[in-house]
Amino acid sequence: MYAIIRDRGMQYRVEKGQVVNIDLLDVEPGSQIELGEVLLIGDGDAVQVGAPLVSGAVVKAEVLGMKKGEKIIVFRYRNKKRYRRRTGHRQRYTEIKISDILA
Repeated sequence: MYAIIRDRGMQYRVEKGQVVNIDLLDVEPGSQIELGEVLLIGDGDAVQVGAPLVSGAVVKAEVLGMKKGEKIIVFRYRNKKRYRRRTGHRQRYTEIKISDILA
């Protein structure tokens, strides 16, 4: 069984037991969260597609902790002006483990 969920504009395909990195949430590690925006639930050949959401469907997950992504280098350059700026960015994520998919 799998589901496609939406969290703040990003869509994820999740299955039970899968570990997913989503954008940073203000929650404690070890707590349980519910992701209610379920767009699709699939179980073999049976597929429920929402319009836009599947009514009554909930994905439950356990928060494992916070982590940072890879560093991205941002380099700005202006031709003939001696302007160069090199900055970096590391996106912060919340790591969750999908515990149950309820249709």
